[in-house]
Amino acid sequence: MPRKIEHDVGRFRRIVRGEIKKNLRKYMSRGDMITRKGKDSFSIPVTDIDIPRFRYQLKDSGGVAQGPGDVGDPVAGDPEEGEGQGEAGNMPGQHVLEAEFTLEELARLLGEELGLPRIEPKGQRQILAPKAKYSAIRRVGPESLRHFKRTFREALKRQVIMGRYNPKKPRVIPIRDDFRYRSWKEDYIPETNAVIFYIMDVSGSMGEEQKTIVRIESFWIDTWLRYHYPGLEVRYIIHDTEAREVDRETFFRTKESGGTKISSSYELAARIIRSEYPVEDWNIYVFQFSDGDNWSMGDNERCQDLLRDEILPRVNLFGYGQVHSPYGSGKFIQVLEPMTEGTENLVLSEIEDREAIMDSIKTLLGRGK
Repeated sequence: MPRKIEHDVGRFRRIVRGEIKKNLRKYMSRGDMITRKGKDSFSIPVTDIDIPRFRYQLKDSGGVAQGPGDVGDPVAGDPEEGEGQGEAGNMPGQHVLEAEFTLEELARLLGEELGLPRIEPKGQRQILAPKAKYSAIRRVGPESLRHFKRTFREALKRQVIMGRYNPKKPRVIPIRDDFRYRSWKEDYIPETNAVIFYIMDVSGSMGEEQKTIVRIESFWIDTWLRYHYPGLEVRYIIHDTEAREVDRETFFRTKESGGTKISSSYELAARIIRSEYPVEDWNIYVFQFSDGDNWSMGDNERCQDLLRDEILPRVNLFGYGQVHSPYGSGKFIQVLEPMTEGTENLVLSEIEDREAIMDSIKTLLGRGK
């Protein structure tokens, strides 16, 4: 019976997964539908699946509540009582199933649906990260970690060697020297280093809807990259005419009323990369989100120089996502377009609205960098 239940549960999870995959664009455009349940676990409410449930009542058979009456007749009391207003509905309620997914499952779902290639980390150097496993056996330890099978084996071996084991009356009694305990040891496994820089314009033309789009898109970018780099680091840079590094909450909540000078964010990112992330040791990703405003042609040229000389030679990928805003000029993407020719690690994407998030992610991550 347990095996049959596990089989049914697995089958139902495959149905849920298929339903989410079929409607992935809807889930990707509504960031509030995905919530974190733990360090590496997320829940998604699925409303289009009828949840399995028991059904009772055999046709033409009696049971509880037999007797005269029609459907809808009151069971007891005054039929005029009650304070409700309106008429009774005749449609079934909406069933909501909250499906839980691990980070790895979400990433696989994203990769399958968008056809994303696996990322090949650049460079050869990897750090060795310690990982403790209870794979060793020792003669001493707490009773809670006593290994009963190994203890029995030692006792049996000792009695056989000493001629005290009787096969006709098998009886094995361990003594203190026979006790064996589970113990941990550190295995060093290779772990590739990776860091993401998120850069966003927080001037007045970037409204709440634009920031929501950035928040949703960055969640899915994080999900895909963490699938390949478990120890991923994330750095956040915001700017108007000046750039500064902030935490995640400040990144999505800050709004300034000043102008826009994009080069200030490039200078800060390049400085951090040079001082903290050696190219031979790190896989570096930079994603910039803006509505396309910049204050001058001179600063556009400064941005081109910083990208060409300081950032692109050091990063796996630089992705620019231009979010549509009724207040932004939308011209900065035209500044970067000439630089994409012959440059594999510079990718540009225009994001008109939430429905375009899925296509934008496919564009930004589709090269497998």
